[in-house]
Amino acid sequence: MAQAGNSGDKIADFETAIAECGFGLFNVLIMICAMPCLSAMVFSASSMSYVMPTAECELKLTVLDKGLMNAVTYAGMIISAIPWGFVADTMGRRLVLITGGWIDGICVLCSALSQNSSQLMLFKFFDGLVICGPFAVVVSYLAEFHGRQHRHYIMLFVGLSISIGALTLPTMAYFMLPVHIYFTVGTLRFHTWQVFLALTSVPSLLSGFLHIFLPESPKFLMSQGYYTKALASLQRIYAVNKRKSRDTYPIKTLTDATPERTDEAQDPSKRDSVALRFRKTKRKFIDGLKQLKPMCTTPYLGLSARVYCLHFCQIMCVNSVRLWLPQIFATMHTFEVQGISDRSMCAVLGLNLLRRNGTTATREECDIHQQPETYRDNIIVAGIGLVGFLLIFPLLSIRGVANHILKVSLFICTFLVGGLYFATSTLATLIIAAVYLTVMGICASTVIGMCVVVFPTLMRTMVLLLIMTFGRLGSVTGNILLPFFIQMSCWAPFLWLSSLMAIAFTFSLFLKVDVQQSLN
Repeated sequence: MAQAGNSGDKIADFETAIAECGFGLFNVLIMICAMPCLSAMVFSASSMSYVMPTAECELKLTVLDKGLMNAVTYAGMIISAIPWGFVADTMGRRLVLITGGWIDGICVLCSALSQNSSQLMLFKFFDGLVICGPFAVVVSYLAEFHGRQHRHYIMLFVGLSISIGALTLPTMAYFMLPVHIYFTVGTLRFHTWQVFLALTSVPSLLSGFLHIFLPESPKFLMSQGYYTKALASLQRIYAVNKRKSRDTYPIKTLTDATPERTDEAQDPSKRDSVALRFRKTKRKFIDGLKQLKPMCTTPYLGLSARVYCLHFCQIMCVNSVRLWLPQIFATMHTFEVQGISDRSMCAVLGLNLLRRNGTTATREECDIHQQPETYRDNIIVAGIGLVGFLLIFPLLSIRGVANHILKVSLFICTFLVGGLYFATSTLATLIIAAVYLTVMGICASTVIGMCVVVFPTLMRTMVLLLIMTFGRLGSVTGNILLPFFIQMSCWAPFLWLSSLMAIAFTFSLFLKVDVQQSLN
């Protein structure tokens, strides 16, 4: 055990210390600052699906180029997961949120300046490479500023913020992409889709700026042995929430288990030499490698394996549906305009299969300007997702509901995703898809919330990044495999998606979810 303070002072662990800070203005401010970061992840992962229909003529995109354009951001996220985990768990959450936000914003702006598909792919790759860190870190950062009483609400706030981002993006596309914009700056040519991409950099830049004014996570500082700094951070939270002086904070001494950490660097006036800083960096790197050891031993090995497999299956399924929805809605809208009565999934997927096989000229498709109605159904789906999160918030204050919602939701979604096969109208497809994506969003938030409280501080961000990495691997795998199932028959993809949900549900039966336990 390690501690900071005088022997006569009141001693408290993290949970007691953070509970004394209460919930108030500071917590509201930190959640507001987190929203741009959470939205930035949605913008990075989904913006190209709205851009490509408008930009494919200008960039001369082939079918293979479109596939690579969708996958390249996820590829960057997968590659950078482990390095970001090391940086966040050894050097701090705040550093990642500030530098990651600014760098990602610059990468997105560079993608908006792209004049060909190679440049755009390169900068979207760097976009995914960078945004992966801040997105995972902000979840840990939020959890570590809230006590046990409010922590489960924070995880739903993450899902709510992601839903707001998912609603904002198609709304931006609805109002902006149908407008014809063209101008030149020197030899550079700019169109509507480039202005749209430039606007999607705002959340990342705003996130990096706002976190400059926030302190480092007190739980992280305690895990590193910096108790004096952790106490100062807690006093700041207390002063803002309680409208009192920092000196009135009742906790004067912090105590917590801190494996292999020292309280060095407590003296801010002490300047480290270059050699000392090098040794500290080397030690942090070794500490970072040691983070992997507990993940390969009991009880975390079996638990993490079940979580990774569950998340892999559920994200493979949900993104297979989500990324195909715009095309499905567009095809149904075409059937409606042309007066075609057969709007079953077999008819919709059959037409899209013909297009994928090249029976419809790509250049002819490129000449079609997108109408605002093209994005309307996507806005409705995202709006239902947002309402769903608002309705689920009160239920999670009931411990039994919070601990069993994952199993129940995955069980229901097994039938919902299969039910898409029987949808014969745009309205039926919209309702089933919206409910499915909303419930799956709640499942993903529940899994992340469970992992935040189950895994220790020193490996928490690494685990979250690995969970998200497996989800992104599922996204890539799902969108590669889905066309093969579509070619087999119209019912094959839905049988496959239902099977994935059944596997995820089975894994959930072996997970104990308690989002209100103490942080380790």
